[in-house]
Amino acid sequence: MTASARTPLSKVTLNAARSKEFPDGSIRHGYEFLAPLTPEGRIDVEAWKGRRGECFVHRFWGDEPQLSGLLVHRPGGRGGSTWAFEYGRGVDLADDEDGYRFGDHVFKVGEYVSVREEGELRPFRVVSVA
Repeated sequence: MTASARTPLSKVTLNAARSKEFPDGSIRHGYEFLAPLTPEGRIDVEAWKGRRGECFVHRFWGDEPQLSGLLVHRPGGRGGSTWAFEYGRGVDLADDEDGYRFGDHVFKVGEYVSVREEGELRPFRVVSVA
């Protein structure tokens, strides 16, 4: 068994942070995803390679139907690669959402990250990591 196959997956929950759209933030808008994290809380790309098919994402957005897909790592973008939420068949590729500099961020409770949705960068707060 390889080290990446033994790396546990963490469940990360992001809620919409305070913004023009959500002045108080929102617990009804966000994402839950599974990813292997380093001890510092960064996404472990080497471990992800061995578990990519298990790194699910669920987008919950108020009363809209939940979207489900995978956390993917794509070549190109700032820093040479981009993390994204890819929803797959039946969903327009334009609906895939890029994590802004996810490779640089620490996923710990209280930290903030951004996701590019439909061309707009939206802030999210890490509310749990389990």
